[in-house]
Amino acid sequence: MTRFDLMDAPLPRWQTVLAKSLTLTGTACTLLLPLLMFYSRALSDIAATLIGVFFLIYSGLTRDWQWLRKPWIIPAALFCGLCLLSSIHVGLKGAWTQALCLPRLFLLTAATQNWILARQTRRMALGGVFFLLALWLMSQCWEQYLTGTNLMGAPRWGDGSLTGPFVKPRAGFTFLMLFFPGIMPVVLHALHSKNRGAWVGSCVLLLFSALTMVLIGQRMSNVLLLFGLFLTALLVRQFRWPFVALLACVAAALASLPVISPPTYAKLVLKFSNQLQHFATSDYGQLFTKASIMVLNHPWLGLGVDGFRNFCQLGMHSAGISALGLPPLDSPAGTGCNIHPHNYYLQVATTAGLLGLAAFAATVVCWLKAGTRHLSPTHAPQQAMLFVMCCTVLWPIASTSALFSFPTAGWVFLFAGWLMAAAQNAAPLRKNVTVPNDPHVRTK
Repeated sequence: MTRFDLMDAPLPRWQTVLAKSLTLTGTACTLLLPLLMFYSRALSDIAATLIGVFFLIYSGLTRDWQWLRKPWIIPAALFCGLCLLSSIHVGLKGAWTQALCLPRLFLLTAATQNWILARQTRRMALGGVFFLLALWLMSQCWEQYLTGTNLMGAPRWGDGSLTGPFVKPRAGFTFLMLFFPGIMPVVLHALHSKNRGAWVGSCVLLLFSALTMVLIGQRMSNVLLLFGLFLTALLVRQFRWPFVALLACVAAALASLPVISPPTYAKLVLKFSNQLQHFATSDYGQLFTKASIMVLNHPWLGLGVDGFRNFCQLGMHSAGISALGLPPLDSPAGTGCNIHPHNYYLQVATTAGLLGLAAFAATVVCWLKAGTRHLSPTHAPQQAMLFVMCCTVLWPIASTSALFSFPTAGWVFLFAGWLMAAAQNAAPLRKNVTVPNDPHVRTK
């Protein structure tokens, strides 16, 4: 019996039962993952890790390792290898221990792409979870704005930010993660329908969501939301006039902030403008300066996982690169220090150097390229909004949370797998061709 005969042979009953049990458990973990990322970093990390482990067991049971041939696997594996090599070179036990755990994030992407979200029903169910969580977050933001506290009795943050269902100011980034996969497919579906009530309702939902983000008062989340909506307008012709109208409403809301929410105006408008005008001397500018010096001084391998946090207290100097127009940089000891450099790509570069940055960028390009397959906002609005979400969350010019820790890692690597799963299963669904995308069904 050849290897291909072994792969196509029916599984023994116990293996079939175990494979179905793993699929059911993995699906439950995936559907619970967004809720866990709301409230528990540890539980969300455990759930994501279990999904990856179950996927490896499932692949072994079914003897199906075709997912290893996906184009993004090679640069992702190279990136993980470079992170481990750099961490070992630095010689800190904590660094190389975390580097050994790094592949679990890419396993989450592989599992959702090739296993859990291979079925449309599961993708739609996950979209429903995102939609309900988005409504819950908005309701808590408005309760806090109107009454002063959320359901748990927590007031708005000291700087005026609405915290929604959280105690700390996390509502802006979380709502951004929920908005495009949860809210926008519903809006686009209604805009394409001929039902006037659905069209009006979708516009109200869109306006309500944008006003919620403005009142939350977190700067980068607002900017990225508008950027994602701009990308949506480029992709979807029917959305262009609603987008223009929405911009006018957002501008009016910003102009009225001194009256309806002075703390939000102080943070979202005044403080943001001041930071942009004096970026180099701001906290973010000092972080970026320190990270840039680290990359220039350790360009090939970086400083290992958590290298920025481990070495940012040191005073640093770089002569710059005159050929590229980079001036000399200085960062005194104790300045520009934090647990991460607040930018995904600077974090990657300080972790694994320029080689690691190239490998990670290649992985992202593979994700986005795979996500554009059969891209059709009319027939598959969820896939289109996942593509917009990935472009938005992976946009390089932004201030971000740490990429390799939860909940941020959970959102990013889940979106990548979800997008590619939607893309590789989109064409058969539109042609009304019955294709067995159940992982238990084998095709030659």
